[in-house]
Amino acid sequence: MTILRQRFAALSVYAHKRVLTLFALGFSSGLPLALVFGTLSFWLREAGIERATIGFLSWVAMTYSIKFLWAPLVDRLPIPLLTRWLGRRRAWLLLSQTTLVLALAMMASSDPQQDLQQLVLLAIVVAFASATQDIAVDAFRIEAAPEKMQAALAAAYQMGYRLAMIFSGAGALAIAAWADPDPSVYRVEAWQAAYLAMAATMGIGVLATLLCREPDIERAANQQQLVQQYAHLPAPLAWLAAVFVAPFADFFQRYGKQALLILALIATYRISDIVMGVMANVFYVDMGFSKGEVAAISKIYGVLMTLAGAAVGGVLVYRYGTIKVLFLGGLLVASTNLLFAWQALVGHNVPLLTLAISADNFSAGIATSAFIAYLSSLTNIAYSATQYALLSSMMLLFPKFIAGFSGVMVDALGYVGFFVAVSIMGLPVLVLIAMVHRQQQQQAPAQPQCREAKPS
Repeated sequence: MTILRQRFAALSVYAHKRVLTLFALGFSSGLPLALVFGTLSFWLREAGIERATIGFLSWVAMTYSIKFLWAPLVDRLPIPLLTRWLGRRRAWLLLSQTTLVLALAMMASSDPQQDLQQLVLLAIVVAFASATQDIAVDAFRIEAAPEKMQAALAAAYQMGYRLAMIFSGAGALAIAAWADPDPSVYRVEAWQAAYLAMAATMGIGVLATLLCREPDIERAANQQQLVQQYAHLPAPLAWLAAVFVAPFADFFQRYGKQALLILALIATYRISDIVMGVMANVFYVDMGFSKGEVAAISKIYGVLMTLAGAAVGGVLVYRYGTIKVLFLGGLLVASTNLLFAWQALVGHNVPLLTLAISADNFSAGIATSAFIAYLSSLTNIAYSATQYALLSSMMLLFPKFIAGFSGVMVDALGYVGFFVAVSIMGLPVLVLIAMVHRQQQQQAPAQPQCREAKPS
């Protein structure tokens, strides 16, 4: 009975309102990504846009890769009226979320066949606002609760994020299929209905922001301490140095030469699935799968396997540590791309696509659990928004750049060669993980500044 009580007590943390808030904010963060990435690729391909063009347009999502450039402003800059009313983190959350609602609604009034440039510009706005929301959510998560609750917050965030990605992927396809009476004919109204529904769904994040409470930390004291480090400079330069220089200098001071190896690992960890992801929906179209078929498979098996992968990943990280599961996740993600190469050989085959999508989502759930835990462990609470933004930006920058050439790669190699190539891209990551693990065993870096936030 005592063991059962302990297990129920451990599970009860998932009913904490901070954890539930992070689930909703994770959903809000995950929703826009597919709408400027995979779902948009499906729309553009149905509209007759060339594969190479679609590949290059995936660079819109590189906005997520440079968010560290304005993360220091999110860390320190108040928003008139909103900050006084909601607090700094919630003010930035609400501003970015309302921008997303408006930009997605405007995308819903666009047609790539009539004005591709307008749709791309709106996609850039969505990506910028979404990246800004990610900065604020990550800082909110790190500051919202003491260290003992961080694993639960990260798990809830990932569950919400992955579910939202499936909803804005499979869900958007299902809505577009429902609104299209003849799947064999391109109808822009079907896609416009899907994007309008996504804009409305962003209300989940807005509601969570309005109902939650600002993290209770001594921000003013931390900021004053940072400015004092540059007291020898004129006041404006001291502030700029504290905002833009100190967070990055702190990271390299704590990890030394190991910092470069860590950044190399972060920059390449997701290269296999990101490069593959740009062409995934284009591949489904070219293989003859309908919107309804892809949506049905992703909606049922994608959701179940994502949740299973996230849960298994969390348990494995707790049991075996982050680095070992990071290695396992990288291996699984690279390997599952070979199933899509098999699919390319077979052609239109629903059971095989079900297997491929299920394995892909399960692997991604495990890998993401370990990766979020790893990135969070590297940050210093004094610079939570900026440092996490730097690390998560590094995660996307190089893979997104390479992904821009994915359409060209398919044209040159064919789908079988393409999927084999992206699987091979994931192998050097495993070597980097082993090197980081070895260095960690030889020399433990200085630990980030800790704090005990008051969860409420």
